[in-house]
Amino acid sequence: MAAAMHPWLAEFIQQLEAQQLPAGSAAGTLTDVELFDLFESQLWSRLLDLQSRLMQAQGQSFYTIGSSGHEANAAVAKALRVTDPAFLHYRSGAFFIQRAKQLPGSTPIYDLLLSFAASADDPISAGRHKVLGSLQLNIPPQTSTIASHLPKAMGTAYAIGLSERLNHVGTWPQDAIAICSFGDASANHSTAVGAINAACWAAYQSVPMPLLLVCEDNGLGISTHTPKGWIQHQLSQHSELKYFTADGSDLDDTYAVACAAADYVRTRRRPAVLHLHTVRLFGHAGADAEVAYRSKEAIATDAQRDPLRHSCAALISRGLFTHHTLSQYIQQQQQRIARVAEQAAQRPKLETAEQVMASIVPPTRELPPPVPVQGATRDKLFAWDKHNAGKPQHLAKLINLALHDIMAQYPNTVLCGEDIGKKGGVYHVTQHLFEAFGPNRVINTLLDEQSILGLAIGMAQQGFIPIPEIQFLAYVHNAEDQIRGEAATLSFFSNGQYTNPMVIRIAGLAYQRGFGGHFHNDNSFAVFRDIPGVIVLCPSNGRDGALLMRQAVDLAAREQRVVIMLEPIALYMTRDLHETGDGLWLADYPAVTEPLPALGEPSVYGDGTDLAIISYGNGYYLSRQAEAQLAAQGYSVRVIDLRCLVPLHVEPLVAALGECSRILIVDECRRRGSLSEELFTVLHERHPARFNIVRLNAEDSFIPLGKAAYHVLPSTAQIVASALQLLEAN
Repeated sequence: MAAAMHPWLAEFIQQLEAQQLPAGSAAGTLTDVELFDLFESQLWSRLLDLQSRLMQAQGQSFYTIGSSGHEANAAVAKALRVTDPAFLHYRSGAFFIQRAKQLPGSTPIYDLLLSFAASADDPISAGRHKVLGSLQLNIPPQTSTIASHLPKAMGTAYAIGLSERLNHVGTWPQDAIAICSFGDASANHSTAVGAINAACWAAYQSVPMPLLLVCEDNGLGISTHTPKGWIQHQLSQHSELKYFTADGSDLDDTYAVACAAADYVRTRRRPAVLHLHTVRLFGHAGADAEVAYRSKEAIATDAQRDPLRHSCAALISRGLFTHHTLSQYIQQQQQRIARVAEQAAQRPKLETAEQVMASIVPPTRELPPPVPVQGATRDKLFAWDKHNAGKPQHLAKLINLALHDIMAQYPNTVLCGEDIGKKGGVYHVTQHLFEAFGPNRVINTLLDEQSILGLAIGMAQQGFIPIPEIQFLAYVHNAEDQIRGEAATLSFFSNGQYTNPMVIRIAGLAYQRGFGGHFHNDNSFAVFRDIPGVIVLCPSNGRDGALLMRQAVDLAAREQRVVIMLEPIALYMTRDLHETGDGLWLADYPAVTEPLPALGEPSVYGDGTDLAIISYGNGYYLSRQAEAQLAAQGYSVRVIDLRCLVPLHVEPLVAALGECSRILIVDECRRRGSLSEELFTVLHERHPARFNIVRLNAEDSFIPLGKAAYHVLPSTAQIVASALQLLEAN
């Protein structure tokens, strides 16, 4: 029994049999074999789109954004190498198929149908999403990309060039180029504009940037029309971005131009854009009725530009098929895909939460850490600071020393961020690193947090351990999707096959003595608490700053984790605890051989049993001041520094509480959306009726300028008052 045929295909077969095709030409640079090979990829892509819609009607498929009208990107794939990393737009199905053909043994039809069916057998995401991706094909998976993949494609191109400069053997060869496809609507997104600008910014300075951007321009962003000529105007005006354009209805033209563009990028190591004129057929997705916003005439005009129709005409013009034999061949392929779809639809699905979540945390690499640099080599590294050797230092200095040791120990670590070079960062945390390790490992970036994080993701996928710096916590909100939607999801959507381990340093939190207002005194990191798989560490003192920085890099290197190091700005230079000159907030630099704390293990000051104060960052500093005042009144108090804020490790915390039943949580972040909410809840959930808990938070307010800032933040006096109220309660 023949499988059901989609109505569009039935009509197309009728038109083909009736010889209703555009005029074809036997001329062209493609050989007969090449033309048929590309047509076959186009055809499979189209038939898979149609099959997905048939499967959806039967409850077997869950994604119908197809590639119909964009199938000329198969010719782009043919112009590239399998070893060129490809970050693909969701309409690049024909590209995926054509690349798969270049790797013997690939099964693109079955693989894509498993993805449509959300089967656990899907070789890239294991049923977690319909994505175009493959480890063997060097296609890192993207989800519903609205330009968010452009920064990491730019970062990958930069990282490929960096590999050559540092003699680093990365994921992709040093002569590879990065390819990134996207739609015309996405070209207007600030993320795309920023990534293109960053690529041009680097190229302007003669920094290698082997990046080929492919804008698949169908003139529509769902229902919004792209103004005629706008994409060419936008993409052709960059002096550092070579502009190529091709007709996506013509395989010969697309392949010739794609080869020229790829050759330009590969030989010049400079960025280029291929503006591919396409059409969008069947609406944006299965549920999109484009007749509601497009005229029948416009839809019919696009149908005449259907690349499949033009490829059929070319095959017939060359005498490779007759209209009838081509019709038979297409129907045979449709039946083949339908049979494979039946099998794919029956394959296992994810059945439990544990199965779904199994790839949130990347697989651990069983690699011993490199040996720390010691002896004469280390003495030379720190010669600039020999007058301070052995003296207690503040947080900023000890993080700086740790970064020196880390970069010497891990040759694949790279720092990147604004002002981190010769200036040493706005708070001098990276000073002297540029002189020690050079501009290829301490990279001054442009002012664009999306590009900084995209650069880091690209470098991480190329085998580096990037340590990007975001200058202030408030600035990361411009680019948080690069962490939330890109870095943190890569392992999840690739079933642990792709990872991008990194350590993101962010200067933040409050108490900067009134400086800067809320853009520099940002006391909200709630966005990171909502991202599965991310680790957030926060040191309150120099000793922990050094140890946690080492731990962060170790987690990135061994466990391939995305780690955020949240560094309290107000404590960077803090020296004293109780009174001027006491030096009690300075610390000795821990030896490079000192064991790291277990992840989630809090530090504990004191062994009091009357009250436990739980805090972190500035709150821990203030709580230590409060503890001294409470001790003077005869109370026995212990103060716990969480150190690891995400994920919250409850049992080590409970062990640190000891016999204390009265708990005061001091959280410098706002009452609503702060870590204290989770702490309060989880302690009650895990140990009901054991604890009497009170929270002290900042007000639900932005932080104003000057001394007014302290009206909305917890103070030492408030901590003492809250503690006494809890201690004196019956």
